Amino acid sequence: MPLSNSLDTRRNASPGEMLESNKSLRESNVTKSGSCGSVSVVFPITMMVTGMVGNSLALMLVYSSYRKKENNRKKSFLLCIGSLALTDLFGQLLTSPIVISVYRADLKWDRIDSSGSLCAFFGVCMTTFGLCSLFFASAMAIERALAITSPHWYSNHMKASVTKQILAVILCLVLFFSLLPVAGVGHYTLQWPGTWCFISTGDREVPGNMFFSVTFAVLGIFSLLVTFSCNVVTIRGLVIRCKTKSGTSQSSKQWERLTTETVIQLLGIMCVLLICWVPLLVLMLRMISTQTSSHHCKPAEVSFTPSQDIQVDCNFFLTAIRLASLNQILDPWVYLLLREIILRKFCQVANAVSNCSIDGQKETQTALDVLNKQPSDTNGL
Repeated sequence: MPLSNSLDTRRNASPGEMLESNKSLRESNVTKSGSCGSVSVVFPITMMVTGMVGNSLALMLVYSSYRKKENNRKKSFLLCIGSLALTDLFGQLLTSPIVISVYRADLKWDRIDSSGSLCAFFGVCMTTFGLCSLFFASAMAIERALAITSPHWYSNHMKASVTKQILAVILCLVLFFSLLPVAGVGHYTLQWPGTWCFISTGDREVPGNMFFSVTFAVLGIFSLLVTFSCNVVTIRGLVIRCKTKSGTSQSSKQWERLTTETVIQLLGIMCVLLICWVPLLVLMLRMISTQTSSHHCKPAEVSFTPSQDIQVDCNFFLTAIRLASLNQILDPWVYLLLREIILRKFCQVANAVSNCSIDGQKETQTALDVLNKQPSDTNGL
């Protein structure tokens, strides 16, 4: 009966109404396909596995290097990179299983968290491990800049105990900030497509929510600026010292190779941070200014049909948070693992090309010398 009624209705409708109906049907299908295309359990599973592998390898390398007695002068850096890898590993282990469980529950968060406490826990983890990752990267950038620009002060003051205290203070301050919504300042809410929780960007009626969300974005941008500035200072200091040590000795060549490796590594770090974090932080500020939030696109809100602009923001927000999570996977590679695997190969190729060009110049110069000598020999005959 309902099918026959709908057929009769379409039969009695005018051509204009039928065109409008077909158009709206096509738009709804496009919206569903576009939104569902980015929602897949493959993303959290892949990110969890790759993150665990990379950070576990980094932790094993750091632990083996830290135990060696000859690495006393490197212990500050090893503590920083170890803390970063440990933080990224815990961030993956505590959040990814929850996301996978929601996918197994047909994207219905209420099935695994009827009280809402798990959503608050998820938001605290996202905020804590996200900011810790950024500030630990800033701490390493400051440590490198001090080691290059002020080596005597660095060797006298930057002990392993001082580094441990700084890292502990960063962790405590970030954790205190992340717990503010639990105390009533700010709000963690379920985000589209209903598989994760994060800071709400559009609920200004919640006490302190505007302050909390803006502060998170500002802290993230501030950390990026500190990291970028210190890395630029480090690159400049390395280039200057490399020029002063230029020569043909073995030590000068070793210093040139080390400088090249470090500059490439720092450029890679800055590119990864830029790609992974800037989209999320900028989009958060934009959504705060327009009073929109990703939870407006929740599938559970059947009575509310989000506009096309809000749906686009939701898609971008999901992509941006995945990029930020991707930073936890890339951190051990750009800071530690790739330096031993790729950078040395790159420098070997660069040195080979440089040596070939130098040999070619020498052969050319030798040929020119022979040609220049030929006229004089002819005159002598």
